[in-house]
Amino acid sequence: MTSIKDLCILGIKPGHDGTAALIENGELIYSLESEKDNGRRYSDFSGDTLLKLMLTGEKQPNVLAYGGWSKGSDPEGFSIEAGYSNTDGVISKAVTIWGQPATYFSSSHARSHLMCGYGLSPWEQGRACYVLLWEGYLGAWYFIDENVQIKKIGDVMTYPGVRYAFLFGLADAEFKLKPGLVRLSDAGKLMAIAAYAQPSGVDLEGQELISRILSTGDIRNTLDKEKLKNSKYYNCGVTSQKFSNVARLLSDTIYSKFEEAARSAIKLYGKHPLIISGGCGLNCEWNSKWVDSQLFEDFFIPPCVNDSGSAIGTAIDAQHFLSGHAKVKWNVYAGESPYDDNPDLSGWDIFDYAAPAFAKLLANGAVLGWMRGRYEMGPRALGARSILASPSTKNMLAKLNKIKKREAYRPIAPICLANDMQEYFGSSVPSPYMLHFRNVNSDKIPAVTHVDNSARPQSITPENNADIFELLVEFKKYTGLGVLCNTSLNFNGGGFLNRLSDLIHFAKEHGLDGFVFENRIFTPKPKNIP
Repeated sequence: MTSIKDLCILGIKPGHDGTAALIENGELIYSLESEKDNGRRYSDFSGDTLLKLMLTGEKQPNVLAYGGWSKGSDPEGFSIEAGYSNTDGVISKAVTIWGQPATYFSSSHARSHLMCGYGLSPWEQGRACYVLLWEGYLGAWYFIDENVQIKKIGDVMTYPGVRYAFLFGLADAEFKLKPGLVRLSDAGKLMAIAAYAQPSGVDLEGQELISRILSTGDIRNTLDKEKLKNSKYYNCGVTSQKFSNVARLLSDTIYSKFEEAARSAIKLYGKHPLIISGGCGLNCEWNSKWVDSQLFEDFFIPPCVNDSGSAIGTAIDAQHFLSGHAKVKWNVYAGESPYDDNPDLSGWDIFDYAAPAFAKLLANGAVLGWMRGRYEMGPRALGARSILASPSTKNMLAKLNKIKKREAYRPIAPICLANDMQEYFGSSVPSPYMLHFRNVNSDKIPAVTHVDNSARPQSITPENNADIFELLVEFKKYTGLGVLCNTSLNFNGGGFLNRLSDLIHFAKEHGLDGFVFENRIFTPKPKNIP
């Protein structure tokens, strides 16, 4: 075994949601995602991402941990390195990198999810736990024992994420992809639409549609939109009531199948904590159902639960293989610091940042950008790359969706003082990564209240984000509300912004009332009035 103090590990996630992660001496130093810094959403791993990591000034890695993947649309087809789904073995060999001795490591994509969740979880190494891995392709239960040995309990369903997203494409006239393929962004939209369902139920044709989508067999046949041309759900419109109802049925049916399998597993292995891994872990409704089920001793979902955490997971897997240590120290703000690329500032009034002044602008109805400190890992905006606004009027929801160029049916998330979570959302249980639904029990925050009275709040303490905590405290002094609207700071179809020129461009194009960049507040200069 190698001492953990001697390991500097570069983890790489190839394919979509490409990421480079650096773990040194058992601590996550960086996690840089190719889509961020205004890249294309879900971008493949790029040389630019690797170059950014090299320029951070950290020492040269002595372990290269390359995540397994596959070529083409079939995850079980042509394997890249350790491949996609096998969890039984890894690749490790001595190599020379730039003239220096090093170790090359690769393990499967499935292991990257499992080890990311395990390595970031708050429990001591050696505590046995269940892991639910559900994503685009994989849908299975696993058990990680006291010796960090992975045992697959059993498959529940292949392609759960693809099946879920396909339904949205079926109803959307703009969806024209080949059989078996989906748009990565559609799953989140379907989650929003399901909230509009009414208890009137789904007719027999809708029930048969769900059975077809969830049936076994080649998804290029079962998920072929053109073979469903005669269905009344074909291009029916994603905001139609009948579609909302069938979306709810699909969501409930998928969850029920996995819960049934969980109950069977618990009979064999007993009650243990649960880790959620894979992109379906972004479904806040399902996450809340797992908590409400009370089947597990404890519960953890990493903020990078989708493929953005896979580079971290492969690096943790390498660390465990080489040193025996499967846990890392980490902070969710593991991305890059904002970059001042010296754009033209002639159209802006600039002030030193002060939380009371910024809170007053928000209290007066301003919509403001927020770019302070290193960006957050994973897809949720957690108070480092955000658009912030007051939640006190329903009109603010429509305004923010217009600014973001998003569909009107999509909700805006709240960011809330942890001590006020009980008042607004009926539970004081922490929600630091915006991955659970809570019922809103206040009529004072309509901009963050979805049609079904739900919200996915982020709870804020001085420890997890001191700057946002201070801002919320000041905003509460002006308004009595310890809650703000919080949505991601990005162009439609792009990743989080990370440089001043892009922030200025966004503010001008989308009509922000100003923004903060690190320690400066920017507001537009008043236009000359004749």
